[in-house]
Amino acid sequence: MISVNEARERILSHFQPAAIESLALIACANRVLAVDITAAHDLPLFDNSAMDGFAVCADDTSASGTTLRHAEPRSVSNRQATTLQQAQGITLSVVADIPAGSAPTVTLAKGEAARIMTGAQLPAGANAVIPVEDTDFNNREAGIPAPKTISFAKIVKTGDNVRRRGMDIQAGAVILSKGRTLKPQDLGLLAMLGIGNVQVYKKPRVGLLSSGDELLDVDAPLESGKIRDSNSYTLAALIESAGAEVLRLGVAQDARESVEALLQKAVHEDADFILSSAGVSVGSFDFIKTVIESKGRLDFWRVNMRPGKPLAFGEYLDKPVIGLPGNPVSAFVGFEIFVRPVLGRLSGKLDGSRRTVYVRSEKEIESDGRESYLRAKIREENGVLTAGLTTSHQGSGNLLSLVQADALLIIPAGVKCVPAGQEVEAYLL
Repeated sequence: MISVNEARERILSHFQPAAIESLALIACANRVLAVDITAAHDLPLFDNSAMDGFAVCADDTSASGTTLRHAEPRSVSNRQATTLQQAQGITLSVVADIPAGSAPTVTLAKGEAARIMTGAQLPAGANAVIPVEDTDFNNREAGIPAPKTISFAKIVKTGDNVRRRGMDIQAGAVILSKGRTLKPQDLGLLAMLGIGNVQVYKKPRVGLLSSGDELLDVDAPLESGKIRDSNSYTLAALIESAGAEVLRLGVAQDARESVEALLQKAVHEDADFILSSAGVSVGSFDFIKTVIESKGRLDFWRVNMRPGKPLAFGEYLDKPVIGLPGNPVSAFVGFEIFVRPVLGRLSGKLDGSRRTVYVRSEKEIESDGRESYLRAKIREENGVLTAGLTTSHQGSGNLLSLVQADALLIIPAGVKCVPAGQEVEAYLL
């Protein structure tokens, strides 16, 4: 048996990122960038108001500004009183009304203001915005015309409530890097920058098959000695969760001709690689290894891990094949440890593996010396993550224990006992 790390590296060495395609922005959610994205222009595009209010020149709100009348006294704190003494009852003439989406044509002179909406471009001569609620203009219903004058008792500074051109992004800056999985907010930013088509890596395409005469379709009536095919559903969902497409090949019977027909189908339909479950152990009816070797080669077929020791990797007609065990938990663990990183590399991701954290073991854990991936539940107490094995047993056919888990504890090879309270690494599910 070879180690988990060696098996993973030998598998990954056969894969490189897929081809690149140009997609409309609307189709790019969760796709992986194939190039760096550079801003063609500044954001914001122009100085604009951060709120509804009045665009002013900040100097007009200072003690040396235009004072036409005094404001009525009001109850204020000592700190506020100092500010109000510097700006008692300033009144400005309102000479323009600027909605969002319009290009202002007015230039503010001394003592003038313009009503302005959130996002609207500042007129020339303005360098600050007074929020409407800080003025004496109280009628804010839609359709009400701008007042002739506004009065206020507040000093504003240059830049107050203004979103300056280029304060978020400057032209020429790299804003999204190659290898990033595009999130919803990324698409919004690309739309802001006018990028309607994006270079992304093509989705990997995985040919998926199950193997075994004992397998029934999910809606078939149960028969003696038969079980329902669960792995095809689990593995297909895992493939899609990794951002890849599934080519469902079906169930191969325990006959060489049946296995060969499905492998040929995957080659014919140009899957990036073939993923099978079951049929890779040493049973008398396990034909997948035999068929692979008949028209290709087998690199290895046993890994020093638990669960999932019978894991095969090779090539069939130059098409990579990963053969997972048939037990449901073993197939799941094998996917996470070996297949998810492959899909990450094919997709162009910087890192396709699940995140790991360190947790403390709640109780002593025994292992058999193989690298083990044990189903566990994590809880946090006083900022410390602790983990305990799921209540049901750890048998590789017990899918319920995996449903109950939110992590896989990683017990290194050679370790047969983890004391209570010791830190161990864990994959977060």
